[in-house]
Amino acid sequence: MTKPISKTVEALKKSGIRKFFDIASEMKDVISLGVGEPDFETPWHIREEGIYSLERSKTFYTSNSGLKPLRSAIADYIERTQGIKYDFNSEIMVTVGGSEAIDICLRAVLNPSDEVIIPQPSYVSYEPCTVLAGGVPVIINLKAENDFRLTAEELKSKITDKTKCLILPYPNNPTGAILEGNDLKEIAKVCIENDIYVLSDEIYGELTYKDKHISIASIEGMKERTVLINGFSKAYSMTGWRLGYACAPQHILSQMLKIHQYAIMCAPTTSQYSAIEALKNGDEDIKLMRESYNQRRRFLINSFRKMNLECFEPFGAFYVFPCIKEFNMTSEEFALKFLEEERVVVIPGTAFGESGEGFVRISYAYSIDKLKIAMERLNRFVEKLRS
Repeated sequence: MTKPISKTVEALKKSGIRKFFDIASEMKDVISLGVGEPDFETPWHIREEGIYSLERSKTFYTSNSGLKPLRSAIADYIERTQGIKYDFNSEIMVTVGGSEAIDICLRAVLNPSDEVIIPQPSYVSYEPCTVLAGGVPVIINLKAENDFRLTAEELKSKITDKTKCLILPYPNNPTGAILEGNDLKEIAKVCIENDIYVLSDEIYGELTYKDKHISIASIEGMKERTVLINGFSKAYSMTGWRLGYACAPQHILSQMLKIHQYAIMCAPTTSQYSAIEALKNGDEDIKLMRESYNQRRRFLINSFRKMNLECFEPFGAFYVFPCIKEFNMTSEEFALKFLEEERVVVIPGTAFGESGEGFVRISYAYSIDKLKIAMERLNRFVEKLRS
């Protein structure tokens, strides 16, 4: 074949995370702190509901937007936890993970050359999904001294007459940063004044360790311009079930649903039945997992303090983002050397944007025993670098 493949796709960078998984797979005795995947099993009552649906031969296609009882349960859950009312018939759809919801949201709202403001460091998919949708990524490099929080002033500085959408990635992967009520109110004011859509990725919303997570969609004037995205992977330890959802105004959701119809058809039926059980009876599961993550979070922060390794205290998700600038190495050099010498996988901050340079991401979605061994190795490693 002589015809070229898509230049847009060809120009996309590969995920900066995969390199370290590939290297680690060839090594023995490796502790990986690189994957953002809960180490808990999916709670039994949730798995049991999926098994029961199979026993009843519930293996058919569902409606494109998802099972009505699931959409109803999502609406009830969002109203109960966030105080936001959505019509489950017209303002909620079920997707194949939160990642699909991100993709089809951007494809539904963007026209060629529309600008999308993306605060970084942040999840690796936002920028490429924007490009694939024909949009132009506009990056805000968040600052460590501000705990990687987006400010209204930073947002204002990037707005042009081509700005269409802001991606709001909080609680944040990779930094663990959160936004509080006053932060969100100031950002909302800017979005309303400039008529900007918001894609609010709240996949880690249940894993907040300081007060309660607040959705920007709950602020007056924001529901009608916000696509709220969440799912079941992190809160209920259901990564492999591949199930997420989007809540949005009908005029946006109806366009997202068109793309979903042609590309996906519907989310996995078995997963949908399990998700109904998760939403109705899974609050205690979230509480127990959150308490365990919080214990691990505090352990890591205290470990960094003992080894004099700079790290702001994160209050969301299950990541810490320590600073390694003192060692005069790039983030990738540090992560590679740490892996080679101490057999521990961490992810260079640059995998999540250029502003991640000088930091590494460490996931604490692992047992406390593994974390203790990893911190012993990290302490030994940094002492060697300092000597």
